[in-house]
Amino acid sequence: MKRTLRNLLLAATAVIGCNIAADATDFGELYGQRASLFDTLGTDSTSIVMLGNSLTHGCEWHELFGMPNIVNRGINGDIIEGIDNRLSGILRGHPAKIFLLAGVNDVSHNLTADSIATAIDALLGRIRTESPTTKVYLQSLLPINNSFGRYKRLIDKEQVICDINARLEDIAASRGVTWINLYPEFCDKDNNLRTELTNDGLHLLAPGYLIWRDILLPYIQE
Repeated sequence: MKRTLRNLLLAATAVIGCNIAADATDFGELYGQRASLFDTLGTDSTSIVMLGNSLTHGCEWHELFGMPNIVNRGINGDIIEGIDNRLSGILRGHPAKIFLLAGVNDVSHNLTADSIATAIDALLGRIRTESPTTKVYLQSLLPINNSFGRYKRLIDKEQVICDINARLEDIAASRGVTWINLYPEFCDKDNNLRTELTNDGLHLLAPGYLIWRDILLPYIQE
């Protein structure tokens, strides 16, 4: 499954002329540091894993929920292939739950909505195969707000994010995983990330994480 996911990503990027890293050494220093730590820390059957990129990385989840068994496995800048590359260290402990949020950095690499959704589908398939006892929660991508002018590679990508979310909802149903649609709770009337929840148009301030916490709490507790 890992090779299948990599092939999907490489094929997609070849079509558009982008280049995604083919091995762990190309993901960057921060990735290497955190991935090494995560692999050493591991998980166990009581772990609730928050898995994703900078949006996940940016929160102290165990403190937010008051639960020490919630572990943060987010890495700034991570892409779907990067998550796949470090997934073994998470799955070998057969954690109780995984909450996955990924894809916005792949959007910034100019990948299509379909190729991103297909790669996430493959990632879900691998989780199911290697840790069938783990309950998986697939979260929608959040809206962005380009009025801040910070992330040039996300300009005019709002519809791509919406298209990914539509595909992911269908994928969640077909895979039998729980779909959590975060997107509407973070939007303003123009479907942009609400300005009071961010200071750069992509990442969240504390009020945003409190909204996220309240959405996830019933799933954490079930």
